Amino acid sequence: MSYAAVNQMAVRADSSVEVKATLGLDDIEGVMRIYRGRILRYAMFAVRDRDAAETITQECFLKAYRARESFRGECSLSTWLMQIAVNLVRDYARSKQFQFWKRAQSSAIDVAEVTEFLAHPSASAETGLLARERLKSVWAAVEKLSKMQREVFVLRFVEEMELLEIAAVMGMKESTVKSHLYRALNTVRTRVLAGKEDAQ
Repeated sequence: MSYAAVNQMAVRADSSVEVKATLGLDDIEGVMRIYRGRILRYAMFAVRDRDAAETITQECFLKAYRARESFRGECSLSTWLMQIAVNLVRDYARSKQFQFWKRAQSSAIDVAEVTEFLAHPSASAETGLLARERLKSVWAAVEKLSKMQREVFVLRFVEEMELLEIAAVMGMKESTVKSHLYRALNTVRTRVLAGKEDAQ
């Protein structure tokens, strides 16, 4: 499945009405239809490996189903699922398997494929090339961020989550999220600008 297809699924899911807690997680297939795109998109950007992202997504819904009795509706179902996904990504990053694949592959994401859904269809070839180069430099800078800064950056700019929602997902204060995001943006901006100057 291409990143464009994943993004379209997630956009459709994001635009749907928030599932009420009364729907019940017993209908896990219904919950998956609504939220799978969003969770998969986050996992793909976080771990940059299709197979791992699919596994994390499946595990997220399996964990949600198994823990359905503990969901009290104190946050939205979307936020609760993202909390599970963020924790699974963290577990995956700590695993030996992740370390092996990180050494074996420099990157599983094809930047050109990611930009399928970012570049406007009517954009010229030159504009598309510039967009791909810009995106490549941004993601290279994001890769070098600290773990917390990278997670906040991805949740804010890939998932377009509000700061309060990110705070709930990551279990931190909103001011801490703001701080991580501020430092991440400054670092990315500095590295991208430095790359442009080196290229000239």
